[in-house]
Amino acid sequence: MAFPPMQPAADADQARQHTYHDGTSRTVQVSEREIPYPEGRLIISRTDLNGVITHANDAFIELSGYTREELIGQPHAILRHPDMPRAAFKDLWDTMKAGKKWHGYVKNLRKDGSHYWVYATAVPNIRNGQTVGYTSVRRKPSRKKIEELSAVYKEWKAAEGST
Repeated sequence: MAFPPMQPAADADQARQHTYHDGTSRTVQVSEREIPYPEGRLIISRTDLNGVITHANDAFIELSGYTREELIGQPHAILRHPDMPRAAFKDLWDTMKAGKKWHGYVKNLRKDGSHYWVYATAVPNIRNGQTVGYTSVRRKPSRKKIEELSAVYKEWKAAEGST
């Protein structure tokens, strides 16, 4: 199953600057356009201890809009949508650094500025008793949860802005 072709974000209302590991940078125009998560697909990625992407499966490549070469070596935060509160990612990192599994709903930013929602499960990769990286598996979230969490995340973002 192919994902919709990338199109320029015509309804862009904010910009986000990305700097890549090779020192180049680009600005992403963030739009309100949502790309629906396709049925029956799992997005899988692995990162090192610092959250730098070391593996991206084909579904991840297709839905994110990036090429494999653009993703590998980049921080996973390249997908961080500006609507996502910092508290959600703090919880993710605190949970995984404690050696536990994390579950959550995440709004991701595509290369073209549109977005997609995922229900993510992230786990530490343990080798010989040591955490050597992290794996994340993402699946289609329920529309009800997206609607609930959009409001919650908006409140969290507002609270972050007032601190």
